[in-house]
Amino acid sequence: MRRRLINSTLAVVLVVIAVFGVSLVIVETRTISNSAQESVDSEALRLVSVIEAKVLERERIDGGALAEQIGPERFARIDIPGSPPVEIGPRPDGSVIRGIATGEQGETVVVEESRSTVTREVGRTLMIIGAVALLAVVAAVLLAVRQANKLASPLTDLAETAERLGSGDPRPRHKRYGVPELDRVADVLDSSAERIARMLTAERRLAADASHQLRTPLTALSMRLEEISVTDDPDTVKEEATIALTQVERLTDVVQRLLTNARDPRTGSAVAFDLDEVVKQQIEEWRPAYRSAGRAIVCSGKQPLRAVGTPGAVAQVLAALIENSLMHGGGTVALRSRVTGNQAVVEVTDEGPGVPADLGARIFERTISGRNSTGIGLAVARDLAEADGGRLELLQQQPAVFALFLSREAKPRKKAEPEHTVR
Repeated sequence: MRRRLINSTLAVVLVVIAVFGVSLVIVETRTISNSAQESVDSEALRLVSVIEAKVLERERIDGGALAEQIGPERFARIDIPGSPPVEIGPRPDGSVIRGIATGEQGETVVVEESRSTVTREVGRTLMIIGAVALLAVVAAVLLAVRQANKLASPLTDLAETAERLGSGDPRPRHKRYGVPELDRVADVLDSSAERIARMLTAERRLAADASHQLRTPLTALSMRLEEISVTDDPDTVKEEATIALTQVERLTDVVQRLLTNARDPRTGSAVAFDLDEVVKQQIEEWRPAYRSAGRAIVCSGKQPLRAVGTPGAVAQVLAALIENSLMHGGGTVALRSRVTGNQAVVEVTDEGPGVPADLGARIFERTISGRNSTGIGLAVARDLAEADGGRLELLQQQPAVFALFLSREAKPRKKAEPEHTVR
Protein backbone atom coordinates (compact mmCIF):
# COMPACT_ATOMS: atom_id res chain seq x y z
CA MET A 1 0.00 0.00 0.00
CA ARG A 2 2.84 2.38 0.80
CA ARG A 3 4.38 1.82 -2.63
CA ARG A 4 1.07 2.42 -4.37
CA LEU A 5 0.49 5.68 -2.52
CA ILE A 6 4.04 6.89 -3.26
CA ASN A 7 3.83 5.88 -6.93
CA SER A 8 0.42 7.51 -7.42
CA THR A 9 1.50 10.74 -5.74
CA LEU A 10 4.74 10.83 -7.73
CA ALA A 11 2.87 10.18 -10.97
CA VAL A 12 0.50 13.07 -10.30
CA VAL A 13 3.42 15.40 -9.52
CA LEU A 14 5.32 14.35 -12.65
CA VAL A 15 2.25 14.94 -14.82
CA VAL A 16 1.80 18.40 -13.31
CA ILE A 17 5.49 19.20 -13.79
CA ALA A 18 5.39 17.92 -17.38
CA VAL A 19 2.35 20.00 -18.27
CA PHE A 20 3.25 23.21 -16.51
CA GLY A 21 7.03 22.81 -16.85
CA VAL A 22 7.00 22.46 -20.63
CA SER A 23 4.60 25.37 -20.93
CA LEU A 24 6.82 27.45 -18.68
CA VAL A 25 9.94 26.55 -20.69
CA ILE A 26 8.24 27.59 -23.94
CA VAL A 27 7.02 30.85 -22.47
CA GLU A 28 10.40 31.68 -20.90
CA THR A 29 12.28 30.87 -24.12
CA ARG A 30 10.04 33.16 -26.12
CA THR A 31 10.27 35.85 -23.46
CA ILE A 32 14.08 35.75 -23.41
CA SER A 33 14.29 35.77 -27.23
CA ASN A 34 11.85 38.66 -27.51
CA SER A 35 13.67 40.54 -24.76
CA ALA A 36 17.02 40.09 -26.54
CA GLN A 37 15.53 41.24 -29.86
CA GLU A 38 13.97 44.29 -28.24
CA SER A 39 17.29 45.12 -26.55
CA VAL A 40 19.18 44.95 -29.87
CA ASP A 41 16.56 47.05 -31.66
CA SER A 42 16.58 49.61 -28.84
CA GLU A 43 20.36 49.80 -28.94
CA ALA A 44 20.33 50.32 -32.76
CA LEU A 45 17.84 53.18 -32.39
CA ARG A 46 19.88 54.80 -29.65
CA LEU A 47 23.07 54.49 -31.69
CA VAL A 48 21.53 55.96 -34.87
CA SER A 49 20.28 58.95 -32.89
CA VAL A 50 23.83 59.56 -31.66
CA ILE A 51 25.16 59.26 -35.23
CA GLU A 52 22.55 61.70 -36.51
CA ALA A 53 23.60 64.28 -33.94
CA LYS A 54 27.25 63.91 -34.86
CA VAL A 55 26.48 64.15 -38.61
CA LEU A 56 24.48 67.33 -38.15
CA GLU A 57 27.31 68.86 -36.09
CA ARG A 58 29.82 67.57 -38.65
CA GLU A 59 31.78 65.72 -36.02
CA ARG A 60 34.08 62.91 -36.85
CA ILE A 61 32.60 59.42 -36.32
CA ASP A 62 35.00 57.57 -34.01
CA GLY A 63 34.29 53.87 -33.44
CA GLY A 64 36.25 53.83 -30.21
CA ALA A 65 34.10 56.60 -28.74
CA LEU A 66 30.92 54.87 -29.87
CA ALA A 67 31.94 51.52 -28.35
CA GLU A 68 30.58 52.68 -25.02
CA GLN A 69 27.11 52.96 -26.59
CA ILE A 70 26.70 49.21 -27.16
CA GLY A 71 27.07 46.12 -25.02
CA PRO A 72 30.43 44.35 -24.72
CA GLU A 73 29.20 41.22 -26.54
CA ARG A 74 27.56 43.04 -29.42
CA PHE A 75 28.71 44.09 -32.88
CA ALA A 76 27.64 47.33 -34.62
CA ARG A 77 28.12 48.48 -38.24
CA ILE A 78 27.53 52.14 -39.12
CA ASP A 79 26.98 53.13 -42.75
CA ILE A 80 27.01 56.89 -43.53
CA PRO A 81 26.50 58.06 -47.13
CA GLY A 82 29.78 59.35 -48.52
CA SER A 83 31.85 57.88 -45.67
CA PRO A 84 33.43 54.48 -45.17
CA PRO A 85 31.53 52.09 -42.87
CA VAL A 86 32.49 51.99 -39.19
CA GLU A 87 32.49 48.71 -37.25
CA ILE A 88 32.40 48.46 -33.48
CA GLY A 89 33.25 45.26 -31.63
CA PRO A 90 33.95 41.75 -32.94
CA ARG A 91 31.58 40.28 -35.47
CA PRO A 92 29.75 37.29 -33.93
CA ASP A 93 29.86 33.86 -35.55
CA GLY A 94 26.93 31.64 -36.31
CA SER A 95 23.33 32.61 -35.79
CA VAL A 96 22.77 36.18 -34.63
CA ILE A 97 20.06 38.49 -33.44
CA ARG A 98 20.06 41.58 -35.63
CA GLY A 99 18.62 45.03 -35.10
CA ILE A 100 18.59 47.68 -37.87
CA ALA A 101 17.84 51.40 -37.58
CA THR A 102 17.93 54.14 -40.30
CA GLY A 103 18.43 57.84 -39.68
CA GLU A 104 16.92 60.85 -41.49
CA GLN A 105 20.21 61.56 -43.31
CA GLY A 106 20.43 58.03 -44.69
CA GLU A 107 22.55 56.66 -41.84
CA THR A 108 22.14 52.95 -41.22
CA VAL A 109 23.06 51.22 -38.02
CA VAL A 110 23.11 47.42 -37.71
CA VAL A 111 23.54 45.87 -34.23
CA GLU A 112 24.16 42.15 -33.92
CA GLU A 113 24.40 39.80 -30.98
CA SER A 114 25.22 36.12 -31.02
CA ARG A 115 22.21 33.88 -30.42
CA SER A 116 24.38 31.80 -28.07
CA THR A 117 23.85 34.48 -25.45
CA VAL A 118 20.13 33.85 -25.61
CA THR A 119 20.79 30.14 -25.54
CA ARG A 120 22.86 30.48 -22.37
CA GLU A 121 20.12 32.56 -20.75
CA VAL A 122 17.54 29.97 -21.73
CA GLY A 123 19.82 27.26 -20.32
CA ARG A 124 20.08 29.04 -16.99
CA THR A 125 16.32 29.39 -16.89
CA LEU A 126 15.90 25.70 -17.68
CA MET A 127 18.30 24.83 -14.86
CA ILE A 128 16.29 26.92 -12.43
CA ILE A 129 13.04 25.33 -13.61
CA GLY A 130 14.63 21.88 -13.39
CA ALA A 131 15.89 22.54 -9.86
CA VAL A 132 12.44 23.70 -8.80
CA ALA A 133 10.89 20.62 -10.44
CA LEU A 134 13.38 18.36 -8.65
CA LEU A 135 12.60 20.00 -5.33
CA ALA A 136 8.91 19.53 -6.08
CA VAL A 137 9.48 15.83 -6.80
CA VAL A 138 11.51 15.37 -3.60
CA ALA A 139 8.89 17.22 -1.58
CA ALA A 140 6.15 15.13 -3.21
CA VAL A 141 7.99 11.90 -2.40
CA LEU A 142 8.49 12.94 1.23
CA LEU A 143 4.86 13.97 1.50
CA ALA A 144 3.76 10.71 -0.13
CA VAL A 145 5.91 8.68 2.28
CA ARG A 146 4.47 10.57 5.24
CA GLN A 147 0.90 10.12 4.04
CA ALA A 148 1.55 6.47 3.25
CA ASN A 149 2.88 5.91 6.75
CA LYS A 150 -0.02 7.86 8.22
CA LEU A 151 -2.49 5.60 6.42
CA ALA A 152 -0.59 2.31 6.40
CA SER A 153 0.43 2.31 10.08
CA PRO A 154 -3.17 2.62 11.35
CA LEU A 155 -4.21 -0.16 8.98
CA THR A 156 -1.42 -2.32 10.37
CA ASP A 157 -2.60 -1.53 13.93
CA LEU A 158 -6.18 -2.36 13.00
CA ALA A 159 -5.06 -5.64 11.44
CA GLU A 160 -3.16 -6.50 14.64
CA THR A 161 -6.24 -5.63 16.70
CA ALA A 162 -8.41 -7.89 14.54
CA GLU A 163 -5.81 -10.66 14.88
CA ARG A 164 -5.81 -10.25 18.67
CA LEU A 165 -9.60 -10.55 18.71
CA GLY A 166 -9.35 -13.72 16.67
CA SER A 167 -6.77 -15.17 19.05
CA GLY A 168 -9.00 -14.62 22.09
CA ASP A 169 -7.64 -11.34 23.46
CA PRO A 170 -10.71 -9.05 23.54
CA ARG A 171 -9.11 -6.02 25.19
CA PRO A 172 -10.15 -2.82 23.37
CA ARG A 173 -7.27 -0.50 22.46
CA HIS A 174 -9.20 2.82 22.32
CA LYS A 175 -6.63 4.13 19.83
CA ARG A 176 -7.63 6.70 17.23
CA TYR A 177 -5.71 8.00 14.20
CA GLY A 178 -7.29 11.30 13.19
CA VAL A 179 -8.73 9.80 9.98
CA PRO A 180 -12.55 9.55 10.16
CA GLU A 181 -12.78 6.34 8.13
CA LEU A 182 -10.03 4.59 10.11
CA ASP A 183 -11.45 5.87 13.40
CA ARG A 184 -14.80 4.38 12.41
CA VAL A 185 -13.17 0.98 11.86
CA ALA A 186 -11.39 1.34 15.22
CA ASP A 187 -14.73 2.13 16.91
CA VAL A 188 -16.31 -0.98 15.42
CA LEU A 189 -13.38 -3.17 16.48
CA ASP A 190 -13.45 -1.76 20.02
CA SER A 191 -17.20 -2.35 20.23
CA SER A 192 -16.73 -5.90 18.99
CA ALA A 193 -13.94 -6.42 21.53
CA GLU A 194 -16.20 -5.24 24.36
CA ARG A 195 -19.02 -7.53 23.21
CA ILE A 196 -16.64 -10.49 22.97
CA ALA A 197 -15.26 -9.67 26.42
CA ARG A 198 -18.78 -9.61 27.85
CA MET A 199 -19.58 -12.92 26.17
CA LEU A 200 -16.40 -14.54 27.49
CA THR A 201 -17.08 -13.16 30.96
CA ALA A 202 -20.64 -14.49 30.83
CA GLU A 203 -19.41 -17.92 29.73
CA ARG A 204 -16.77 -18.07 32.45
CA ARG A 205 -19.27 -16.85 35.00
CA LEU A 206 -21.77 -19.47 33.88
CA ALA A 207 -19.13 -22.18 34.21
CA ALA A 208 -18.15 -20.98 37.69
CA ASP A 209 -21.78 -20.62 38.80
CA ALA A 210 -22.70 -24.02 37.41
CA SER A 211 -19.75 -25.64 39.18
CA HIS A 212 -20.72 -24.03 42.47
CA GLN A 213 -24.49 -24.38 42.25
CA LEU A 214 -24.53 -27.96 41.01
CA ARG A 215 -22.03 -29.21 43.57
CA THR A 216 -24.44 -29.14 46.52
CA PRO A 217 -27.43 -30.90 44.83
CA LEU A 218 -25.12 -33.54 43.38
CA THR A 219 -23.50 -34.14 46.76
CA ALA A 220 -26.89 -34.47 48.44
CA LEU A 221 -28.10 -36.78 45.68
CA SER A 222 -24.96 -38.90 46.06
CA MET A 223 -25.59 -39.20 49.80
CA ARG A 224 -29.17 -40.39 49.20
CA LEU A 225 -28.01 -42.97 46.69
CA GLU A 226 -25.36 -44.20 49.11
CA GLU A 227 -28.04 -44.65 51.78
CA ILE A 228 -30.16 -46.59 49.30
CA SER A 229 -27.21 -48.82 48.41
CA VAL A 230 -26.45 -49.79 52.02
CA THR A 231 -30.01 -50.45 53.26
CA ASP A 232 -32.24 -53.48 52.78
CA ASP A 233 -35.39 -51.89 54.17
CA PRO A 234 -37.88 -51.37 51.30
CA ASP A 235 -39.57 -48.51 53.13
CA THR A 236 -36.23 -46.75 53.60
CA VAL A 237 -35.34 -47.35 49.98
CA LYS A 238 -38.67 -45.92 48.87
CA GLU A 239 -38.32 -42.89 51.12
CA GLU A 240 -34.76 -42.18 50.03
CA ALA A 241 -35.68 -42.70 46.37
CA THR A 242 -38.53 -40.20 46.71
CA ILE A 243 -36.17 -37.68 48.26
CA ALA A 244 -33.62 -38.39 45.51
CA LEU A 245 -36.23 -37.74 42.84
CA THR A 246 -37.08 -34.46 44.53
CA GLN A 247 -33.42 -33.52 44.50
CA VAL A 248 -33.20 -34.42 40.79
CA GLU A 249 -36.07 -32.04 40.16
CA ARG A 250 -34.26 -29.35 42.12
CA LEU A 251 -31.10 -30.09 40.14
CA THR A 252 -33.06 -29.61 36.91
CA ASP A 253 -34.42 -26.35 38.27
CA VAL A 254 -30.90 -25.20 39.14
CA VAL A 255 -29.69 -25.92 35.60
CA GLN A 256 -32.66 -24.11 34.10
CA ARG A 257 -32.11 -21.16 36.40
CA LEU A 258 -28.43 -20.95 35.47
CA LEU A 259 -29.23 -20.96 31.77
CA THR A 260 -31.89 -18.29 32.28
CA ASN A 261 -29.47 -16.07 34.19
CA ALA A 262 -26.81 -16.61 31.53
CA ARG A 263 -29.18 -15.28 28.86
CA ASP A 264 -30.43 -12.38 30.97
CA PRO A 265 -29.46 -11.98 34.64
CA ARG A 266 -32.42 -9.64 35.20
CA THR A 267 -34.99 -12.21 34.11
CA GLY A 268 -37.12 -13.48 36.96
CA SER A 269 -40.13 -15.78 37.30
CA ALA A 270 -41.52 -14.58 40.61
CA VAL A 271 -44.68 -16.21 41.92
CA ALA A 272 -46.38 -16.46 45.30
CA PHE A 273 -45.12 -19.52 47.16
CA ASP A 274 -44.98 -21.06 50.60
CA LEU A 275 -41.71 -19.89 52.15
CA ASP A 276 -42.06 -22.32 55.05
CA GLU A 277 -41.94 -25.29 52.67
CA VAL A 278 -38.72 -24.04 51.07
CA VAL A 279 -37.10 -23.52 54.49
CA LYS A 280 -38.24 -26.94 55.66
CA GLN A 281 -36.93 -28.55 52.49
CA GLN A 282 -33.51 -27.02 53.03
CA ILE A 283 -33.43 -28.11 56.68
CA GLU A 284 -34.16 -31.72 55.69
CA GLU A 285 -31.66 -31.66 52.87
CA TRP A 286 -28.78 -30.29 54.92
CA ARG A 287 -29.45 -32.12 58.19
CA PRO A 288 -27.42 -35.21 57.19
CA ALA A 289 -24.41 -33.09 56.29
CA TYR A 290 -24.60 -31.22 59.62
CA ARG A 291 -25.12 -34.46 61.50
CA SER A 292 -21.97 -35.85 59.89
CA ALA A 293 -20.08 -32.73 61.00
CA GLY A 294 -21.40 -33.09 64.57
CA ARG A 295 -23.48 -29.94 64.31
CA ALA A 296 -27.19 -29.08 64.31
CA ILE A 297 -29.43 -27.02 62.07
CA VAL A 298 -32.77 -25.62 63.33
CA CYS A 299 -35.45 -23.23 62.15
CA SER A 300 -37.86 -20.96 63.96
CA GLY A 301 -40.01 -17.93 63.37
CA LYS A 302 -43.37 -16.86 62.00
CA GLN A 303 -45.43 -19.54 60.25
CA PRO A 304 -47.15 -19.86 57.88
CA LEU A 305 -45.39 -17.30 55.72
CA ARG A 306 -45.85 -16.74 52.00
CA ALA A 307 -43.58 -14.68 49.81
CA VAL A 308 -43.23 -13.62 46.20
CA GLY A 309 -40.26 -14.97 44.27
CA THR A 310 -38.93 -18.01 42.47
CA PRO A 311 -38.98 -21.03 44.80
CA GLY A 312 -35.97 -22.64 43.11
CA ALA A 313 -33.96 -19.45 43.31
CA VAL A 314 -34.88 -18.90 46.97
CA ALA A 315 -33.87 -22.50 47.72
CA GLN A 316 -30.51 -21.90 46.03
CA VAL A 317 -29.96 -18.72 48.06
CA LEU A 318 -30.75 -20.49 51.34
CA ALA A 319 -28.56 -23.44 50.30
CA ALA A 320 -25.65 -21.05 49.66
CA LEU A 321 -26.10 -19.46 53.10
CA ILE A 322 -26.42 -22.82 54.85
CA GLU A 323 -23.37 -24.20 53.05
CA ASN A 324 -21.45 -21.04 53.91
CA SER A 325 -22.26 -21.57 57.60
CA LEU A 326 -21.25 -25.23 57.34
CA MET A 327 -17.87 -24.39 55.79
CA HIS A 328 -16.96 -21.16 57.59
CA GLY A 329 -19.17 -21.07 60.68
CA GLY A 330 -19.49 -23.12 63.82
CA GLY A 331 -22.00 -24.55 66.28
CA THR A 332 -25.73 -24.63 65.58
CA VAL A 333 -27.07 -22.97 62.45
CA ALA A 334 -30.44 -21.30 62.87
CA LEU A 335 -32.91 -20.21 60.20
CA ARG A 336 -35.42 -17.70 61.50
CA SER A 337 -38.42 -16.37 59.57
CA ARG A 338 -39.91 -12.99 60.36
CA VAL A 339 -41.93 -10.17 58.84
CA THR A 340 -40.90 -6.54 58.52
CA GLY A 341 -43.34 -4.20 56.83
CA ASN A 342 -44.42 -5.77 53.53
CA GLN A 343 -41.41 -8.05 53.37
CA ALA A 344 -40.71 -11.60 54.49
CA VAL A 345 -37.26 -12.14 55.92
CA VAL A 346 -35.27 -15.33 56.45
CA GLU A 347 -32.21 -14.93 58.66
CA VAL A 348 -29.39 -17.48 58.72
CA THR A 349 -26.97 -17.32 61.63
CA ASP A 350 -24.50 -19.61 63.38
CA GLU A 351 -22.23 -19.61 66.45
CA GLY A 352 -18.95 -19.31 64.58
CA PRO A 353 -16.37 -16.49 64.61
CA GLY A 354 -18.31 -14.51 62.02
CA VAL A 355 -17.11 -12.48 59.05
CA PRO A 356 -13.67 -10.81 59.36
CA ALA A 357 -13.83 -7.03 59.64
CA ASP A 358 -11.84 -6.50 56.45
CA LEU A 359 -14.29 -8.61 54.41
CA GLY A 360 -17.55 -7.19 55.71
CA ALA A 361 -18.05 -4.59 52.99
CA ARG A 362 -16.88 -6.93 50.20
CA ILE A 363 -18.38 -10.23 51.28
CA PHE A 364 -20.75 -10.35 48.27
CA GLU A 365 -18.04 -9.66 45.70
CA ARG A 366 -16.87 -12.49 43.50
CA THR A 367 -13.57 -14.18 44.43
CA ILE A 368 -13.83 -12.73 47.96
CA SER A 369 -13.55 -15.50 50.53
CA GLY A 370 -12.31 -15.81 54.08
CA ARG A 371 -10.88 -19.29 53.46
CA ASN A 372 -9.79 -21.47 50.56
CA SER A 373 -13.09 -21.50 48.68
CA THR A 374 -14.27 -20.24 45.31
CA GLY A 375 -15.64 -17.00 46.70
CA ILE A 376 -18.61 -16.96 44.32
CA GLY A 377 -21.35 -18.61 46.40
CA LEU A 378 -22.58 -15.45 48.14
CA ALA A 379 -22.21 -13.43 44.92
CA VAL A 380 -24.40 -15.90 43.04
CA ALA A 381 -26.89 -15.93 45.91
CA ARG A 382 -27.15 -12.14 45.84
CA ASP A 383 -27.73 -12.15 42.07
CA LEU A 384 -30.46 -14.77 42.42
CA ALA A 385 -32.15 -12.77 45.15
CA GLU A 386 -32.06 -9.54 43.18
CA ALA A 387 -33.35 -11.22 40.00
CA ASP A 388 -36.80 -11.58 41.62
CA GLY A 389 -36.80 -8.20 43.32
CA GLY A 390 -35.43 -9.34 46.66
CA ARG A 391 -32.12 -8.61 48.33
CA LEU A 392 -29.50 -10.37 50.40
CA GLU A 393 -27.69 -8.52 53.18
CA LEU A 394 -25.15 -9.12 55.92
CA LEU A 395 -26.92 -7.77 59.00
CA GLN A 396 -24.21 -8.63 61.52
CA GLN A 397 -20.58 -9.71 61.18
CA GLN A 398 -19.89 -11.34 64.58
CA PRO A 399 -21.61 -13.69 64.78
CA ALA A 400 -22.54 -13.67 61.10
CA VAL A 401 -26.21 -12.97 60.38
CA PHE A 402 -27.33 -13.07 56.75
CA ALA A 403 -30.84 -11.99 55.82
CA LEU A 404 -32.85 -12.72 52.67
CA PHE A 405 -35.56 -10.12 52.06
CA LEU A 406 -38.52 -11.07 49.86
CA SER A 407 -41.80 -9.36 49.05
CA ARG A 408 -44.81 -10.77 50.92
CA GLU A 409 -47.89 -12.05 49.16
CA ALA A 410 -50.59 -9.39 49.02
CA LYS A 411 -53.29 -11.63 50.43
CA PRO A 412 -52.01 -14.32 52.76
CA ARG A 413 -54.09 -17.46 52.82
CA LYS A 414 -53.95 -18.08 56.58
CA LYS A 415 -53.82 -16.00 59.65
CA ALA A 416 -50.35 -15.69 61.17
CA GLU A 417 -49.63 -18.06 64.05
CA PRO A 418 -47.26 -17.52 66.97
CA GLU A 419 -43.58 -18.33 66.55
CA HIS A 420 -42.34 -21.85 67.37
CA THR A 421 -39.12 -23.72 67.01
CA VAL A 422 -38.53 -26.89 64.95
CA ARG A 423 -35.53 -29.16 65.44
